[in-house]
Amino acid sequence: MAWAPDHLARAFRHSTRVVSVPETALEISLRAVEDQLKICGHKRDADVFELFLSQKELTEVIDLSRFKKLKYLWLHHNKLHGITFLTRNYCLTELYLNNNAIFEIEGLHSLPSLHILLLHHNELTDIDATVKELKGMLNLKSLSLYQNPLCQYNLYRLYIIYHLPGVELLDRNQVTEKERRSMITIFNHKKAHIVQSIAFRGKVDASWNPRSPFKQKPAQRIPPDFSFANNVDKTVFDDPEDAVFVRSMKRSAMAITSLNWDTVSTREEKYLDEQGTESAQMLTITLR
Repeated sequence: MAWAPDHLARAFRHSTRVVSVPETALEISLRAVEDQLKICGHKRDADVFELFLSQKELTEVIDLSRFKKLKYLWLHHNKLHGITFLTRNYCLTELYLNNNAIFEIEGLHSLPSLHILLLHHNELTDIDATVKELKGMLNLKSLSLYQNPLCQYNLYRLYIIYHLPGVELLDRNQVTEKERRSMITIFNHKKAHIVQSIAFRGKVDASWNPRSPFKQKPAQRIPPDFSFANNVDKTVFDDPEDAVFVRSMKRSAMAITSLNWDTVSTREEKYLDEQGTESAQMLTITLR
């Protein structure tokens, strides 16, 4: 059977059709980076101080260590799960990672210059691992973690303030002195005990080393050797409420005495003198 010219042409086009291969996640990321470099007119990696890669549908990012002087990086509103691509960007000061799907932040500890870090609206669940990764950032001043599962932990905000004392702005709210005092009372029992001892003019053990592990005595509601008006007891309590209770029992008593007017006869009762006049009674109230 002879083939018509048009049939041969269609067969040839079908045999030479190019099949397009979808880009990988890293290729999409590389293309986004190269597009930004063209927009900004950068020809050398050393000239790059900022990269705007938000809203690019990125699930992965190429290694950005080639940009040694990178200071500002926008990656918010993507689909990232981790941030292992930041390892040698030591000059990075501002990092915007909010509105992603990040569930771990391993690698952030290698960013000592970081000043602002936004991580809200992600999937961070392990508060201890998150704090451990952020502890080495001595220059971190502004941090946002709200709208993460770890925010559901009890005392979440005070826990972050305690472990990251350098942070001044947490979840868009200024860290207050009241919060810093509260976190010391809750998480640092030894320091709170010293502060209270100084406040009540007690003697403080100057030999205590803050780096050494602190061993608490067994908690006791009322110590066996407890005696009123004895202010030399140095028992340490696990529960601060126990210490407050014992201290309140040791305070000096104050008595207020007043006439009980319910026992004073009225003028009519004195006039009638039906049952005889009884002496008035005194009412005494003792406060400690």
